[in-house]
Amino acid sequence: MLSGERFVTAEGEGGPAAAGMTADGAAETPAAVPGAGMVADSGGAAGPQSRTSDIVPGPGGVMTDEVGVVTGDLTLRTEYADGKVTLRVQYKDAAEWYVVTGTSVALADPAGLDAVHGVAVGLLHRPEG
Repeated sequence: MLSGERFVTAEGEGGPAAAGMTADGAAETPAAVPGAGMVADSGGAAGPQSRTSDIVPGPGGVMTDEVGVVTGDLTLRTEYADGKVTLRVQYKDAAEWYVVTGTSVALADPAGLDAVHGVAVGLLHRPEG
């Protein structure tokens, strides 16, 4: 916005535009702005996504909500859906998936899924013990 420009709200002319906020922090009347709030070229990135890796946990195994500790050759899946990330494991090539205890947490940006999965693999994959 150029110096001295003013904007018009539903209530009439106002002061300099402040990205929809007033000086007291109250939201201005919403404006129709195409694409507002959207991630550029998201390609559906906000929808459900997952990453998988085969792992071999250390001697203590991996604690799950459903069946307790699982050990041996496992597959780790890091899932993102509805603003949350969840880690699940399964015995390699089995059908059942189990939630890794304590791993369903908020993830504000789905772009962080790869990083979360990398950290999870780094923490859980301990083939040497």
